[in-house]
Amino acid sequence: MSTVLALDFPEISEILVWKDIFPGFNKIAVITILAVLLTLLVFFLATRKDPMAAPKGVRNLAEVSVDFIDDGIVMQTMGRDGLGWTPFLLTLFFFIFLTNITGIIPTFQMPATARMAEPLVLALLVWVTFIVVGIKHQGPIGYFKSSLFPPGVPKALYILVTPIELISTFLVRPFSLAVRLFANMLAGHILLVTFAILTHELAVKSDVLLLKPVALLPFIMLVFLTGFEVLVAFLQAYIFTILAAVYIGGAAHPEH
Repeated sequence: MSTVLALDFPEISEILVWKDIFPGFNKIAVITILAVLLTLLVFFLATRKDPMAAPKGVRNLAEVSVDFIDDGIVMQTMGRDGLGWTPFLLTLFFFIFLTNITGIIPTFQMPATARMAEPLVLALLVWVTFIVVGIKHQGPIGYFKSSLFPPGVPKALYILVTPIELISTFLVRPFSLAVRLFANMLAGHILLVTFAILTHELAVKSDVLLLKPVALLPFIMLVFLTGFEVLVAFLQAYIFTILAAVYIGGAAHPEH
């Protein structure tokens, strides 16, 4: 008589959708609020210490973060003139990283950015920002003219170039920003959940004794993916922030 192993996998809706804590408010909203508060708390505590004292603890974290944004993002994409954007880009990076990293934190166990609404709002924020910056520095006519009619292109090609520039600059940019962040974090979340359930089903719920040691394989993969998701959380925050800097810098200082 053969024994059939039945693995009890939850429906996809149980993995991706959280029940409301109260109407219109769930754990995604909790993560978002905590990310905002933690970002504010870090830099508030960093400013309370004596500025002449050697940086340590929270202040050291804040100073390293500022240097990272200045040297690794602003100076590489916008130049010295873009240092005024450091607070905005720093806040953006911190917020995205904190909403990403909750995917590996017990109890939360899902990145808030794995729900499309959050990356979409962030992308629209960047979209509005670089358009406003472009209009501020070049004027409305100058900005849209330089964006849709790039200098140096033969006039006969504008019939092809202008629609492409319109779509790529004003439609594809926010969409790609949102989808890149959403898709990467959602894929990582689904992988973690899959291997966690597989480990649990084989190690705990399986009635076949010989299969219990097999649970070690998905468990090892789960540990590896958990560490990998820390890297992904950082990289996705970095990529989103550096692209935001590129778009803002390009709007402020168009190429001629």
